[in-house]
Amino acid sequence: MGDGEPRVPTAIAVTSADLALPPQDERTLPAAVLQDVDRRPLEHVLAELQSLVDQHGHVIVVCSLAVPASVERRLHTVRALLETDRIALFRPPLPPLGIAVLARQLRQLASCDLSPGVLASAGRLLTHYIHAGALLGSVARLDHVPVGLKAHARSWVPGSQFGVVAHPVPQLVRIGPEAALTGPEFGTWLLVAKGQHPTDWVTGSLAPSWHVQGLRETALPAESATWWGTGRLTEFCAYLPDLSVLYQLVTSVRRSTCHWCGIDVIGDRCVFCSATPPVYDDGAGGADRDRALGHRRDPALGRRRERRALTG
Repeated sequence: MGDGEPRVPTAIAVTSADLALPPQDERTLPAAVLQDVDRRPLEHVLAELQSLVDQHGHVIVVCSLAVPASVERRLHTVRALLETDRIALFRPPLPPLGIAVLARQLRQLASCDLSPGVLASAGRLLTHYIHAGALLGSVARLDHVPVGLKAHARSWVPGSQFGVVAHPVPQLVRIGPEAALTGPEFGTWLLVAKGQHPTDWVTGSLAPSWHVQGLRETALPAESATWWGTGRLTEFCAYLPDLSVLYQLVTSVRRSTCHWCGIDVIGDRCVFCSATPPVYDDGAGGADRDRALGHRRDPALGRRRERRALTG
């Protein structure tokens, strides 16, 4: 897919082994697993991240919003201490199984001729094509999807089940003969992670109604019970499995150059340095643009900007 000079692929890292799904195809690269980053000595985590940067040039860390705050703080600390703009921390608004699927898609794309900035930006794009949800035995502690008073009350009725979609558009239904969730309008595969809950409705009703082209099962991520507020769940995620489709989606989007760190990106935000495009006044646009580019070329200013982005 594309011609270019041989290069070392960008590393895609996850924060636990259960987020490193088996390869989707023969080109899917292995994930770098950053296990227990908040519990191991700081110098060990520093050495691990530095080694990944040395080997791969850039590292994209994909982690769930369900990880403890101490994990995020440790990752930001390590990035700041290494004084590098080659580590991106990406936390999309997806449940844990969706995080694992997205990380695997990035591992697929890492084998292609995509620059690190475009690959990191692709995570934001591909998030829109992931439909992630769960079959829950209770929604009493569900924080990521709006829960009405009636659903909350029914949560305490023994035997109640709820079908929930958290992304891309929140949905919640009580499981019954007419229960249905709106799914993707394009061909997908469905990945199912069984917890302490039967999967019959997901595999027997949801999958056919979503017209999935294939179905696979995997272990439930450890973070799922925290994210969904209950251990009585089966998590599911509909996704695009084909590398050729993923590559076409990403390469069809216009690329631009980050005005701060200078790498190619797609979208309106650089995942590596967190910079957004500057807004120029019509009258002084040229002078402002020159000043912005001058800041980017100044290493000292760049490091100060990086620290502000990490701690702000």
